[in-house]
Amino acid sequence: MRTSSGAGELLVELHRDNGVPLHQQLESAIRTRIRAGLLRPETVMPSTRALAQDLGLSRGVIVEAYQQLVAEGYLISRGGGYTLVADIAVVSPTAAAKPGAGPPRIDFRYSRPDVSQFPRAAWLRSVRRVLNETPNRSLAYLDGRGTIELRTALSDYLNRVRGTAARPENMMICNGFAQGSRLILQVLAAQGHTRLAVEDPSDNDLREVAAAAGLETVGIPVLNSGIDVDALERSGADVVLVTAAHQFPTGAVTSADTRAALVAWAGQGNRLVIEDDYDAEYRYDREPVGAMQGLAPDRVAYAGTASKTLAPGLRLGWLILPSWLVEPMSQAKLMDDRGSPVLDQLAFADFVAHGEFDRHLRRMRPRYRELRDTLVERLAARVPELEPVGVSAGLHVLTWLPADLSEEALREAALARGLGVYGLKPYWVSGDGPAGLVFGYGSLSRQEVVEGIDLLAEVVAALRS
Repeated sequence: MRTSSGAGELLVELHRDNGVPLHQQLESAIRTRIRAGLLRPETVMPSTRALAQDLGLSRGVIVEAYQQLVAEGYLISRGGGYTLVADIAVVSPTAAAKPGAGPPRIDFRYSRPDVSQFPRAAWLRSVRRVLNETPNRSLAYLDGRGTIELRTALSDYLNRVRGTAARPENMMICNGFAQGSRLILQVLAAQGHTRLAVEDPSDNDLREVAAAAGLETVGIPVLNSGIDVDALERSGADVVLVTAAHQFPTGAVTSADTRAALVAWAGQGNRLVIEDDYDAEYRYDREPVGAMQGLAPDRVAYAGTASKTLAPGLRLGWLILPSWLVEPMSQAKLMDDRGSPVLDQLAFADFVAHGEFDRHLRRMRPRYRELRDTLVERLAARVPELEPVGVSAGLHVLTWLPADLSEEALREAALARGLGVYGLKPYWVSGDGPAGLVFGYGSLSRQEVVEGIDLLAEVVAALRS
């Protein structure tokens, strides 16, 4: 049952001097809105008494109109005085438009965790506690950093699990990494920074954000040990974004020497390292690698998100900021949206503080590892020339392509078979790098992974024949 439209929420234009009975005008107006889909099925109509008072009509006129629409099947009368909109065929001006091809049946698109495993029961317990126990003052406007409860819970968690040097006063809650990165680039540009260095290859979304903020973007090659710091030094950049724990998309892990060199680079002049720790909680075949932020808290801004660990739809992200960035970032956040939703922050704080975040991650790691193992084993069995790299952590695998296969041809041929595969080309900053495929497997079942690679093997064989 949908929310009542209520008196005052049903806009009806009546003409008392055109000779058409008022009940017929009301019938026509409601009928037209239902047919157009503007009053959706199961919407509760205003009561006859309330609507009569709102429109300045006798109740008998409203009753007569409702009875006629019930007889025609547009409305349903229920016990207790409820009148609902019936489920009828809706006439849409776009109904004749040709439908699209639709999404692939098996989709290896990256950045999709298994949201079906979202811990609903545990989250509901946190929501209930928050609703029952949160003082009224916590529902008022906050400062731009977010609730102290979540900043405290996250600083304790990140210091324990990721080796950060976080303090609640230096943390800021944001609506995912998308908002956090946009705000930090805007603030840095306003402070006089001019050039952003990014790993090459890397996620391409941030380049557009940097351009909008007025920053020039330059790509820096990624080595097996992480970003090439010598090339970074030559680039003239004063800000660099790195995915040190698990480089996207190559999977490279930044070595201890490279981390030290990055910290030394940041210590020269007015420079900053932005560390995107997007999926460090998922590791399978190696020891955990601590966050760079713990090495140089005043030269490294740390960014994390619940998008890969819980669900992207939560839009929960966080930043650990150098002390000199806290106040300008707090002001930028307030100017942007007045702060992230309080109840969501408090629920997540409770979720983390009660150990539910740890339990969820412990449950998901073996599930994702099984999917990773299945993907790697099936590639080796069916398409051995696509050798995966960077498989020790995360929710994606990269494979380089042999010279006789193109990304575009593979993508189009696979899509024709209901399979979504995605090339590496969009991630090259230079626009000219080796061809490859990026496989995201987090949202798939084991059977879908097997079937997907089998389809890919057929596509490769067909292209080569």
